Amino acid sequence: MSASPRHAVVIGGGIMGGDIATVFAAHGWQVHVMSPSQKTRDALPARTAAGLAKLGAPESARAAVRSYADLKSIPWAQVDIVVEAASEDLALKQKLFAEIEALAKPDIPLTSNTSNFPIGDIAKNLKHPRRVAGLHFFMPAHLVPLVEVVSSPLTDAALAQSLVQLLKDLNKAPIWVKKDVPGFVGNRLQHAMMREALYLIADGVTDAEGIDTAVRQGFGFRFIACGPMMQKEMSGWDTNYAVGEALYPHLHTEQVPPEFLKDMVSKGRLGMKVKAGMWDWDEEKIAKEKARIERALQSGFAILRAD
Repeated sequence: MSASPRHAVVIGGGIMGGDIATVFAAHGWQVHVMSPSQKTRDALPARTAAGLAKLGAPESARAAVRSYADLKSIPWAQVDIVVEAASEDLALKQKLFAEIEALAKPDIPLTSNTSNFPIGDIAKNLKHPRRVAGLHFFMPAHLVPLVEVVSSPLTDAALAQSLVQLLKDLNKAPIWVKKDVPGFVGNRLQHAMMREALYLIADGVTDAEGIDTAVRQGFGFRFIACGPMMQKEMSGWDTNYAVGEALYPHLHTEQVPPEFLKDMVSKGRLGMKVKAGMWDWDEEKIAKEKARIERALQSGFAILRAD
């Protein structure tokens, strides 16, 4: 007799929540998605169906995802894990976790997909903060392998380690972030590079297209094969140390983004969503670029799955 399916609750059914639900459903879980928005609930079946198809999941997996307008309607006695993926509003998250703690079984992990707030701040008013951890997925959550398991000073280490194993079972590439630092690991690395990239543009060294070409066709090309630590194992840490001594003094260390980015934002040049950013966009260009990126991500996903 096959084991009974496990049950996950995902709070928020939008871009992140819908794709997180897809990950669980693709691996045989029953998924209960709560969103107070009727529009979000109506869009969820199409979103998860598209994601499941990209993951090669059987068509029957679509029926594994159900949506709810409120928390109390969820069959909490069956739930094995909660993933909160609501709006980035600390007061909202604290309110949700207080409600979840009262509804969920006492021995299951309560996790947040936040990228902005310390996990300890989300959990600090709860009766049992030891079972709260970060479970930070990256967009698109069903394709990007990395998930950060974030421990606050209050998180039970054994719970964090169990989440790492769970994510491996979901075919993800988890890392345990053992300190609840701002930005965790992935976003700190991204923004360190982004600061240098933006100031290279501000200083007139290159333009936006030059930055993207340097990353995608240069050092970023290697990253799907090996990360920066392994790459330096190959090239030699003595060389890296010598280059670092010479180069670090010239890298940007400003505490705020460059003025031109502030001007762009103030002028409403926010990117594709308003059809103007570093580049000008129309619907055809946006669709074409998003399709190209999706194809590239799926190809990269296939390479990493075969690794």
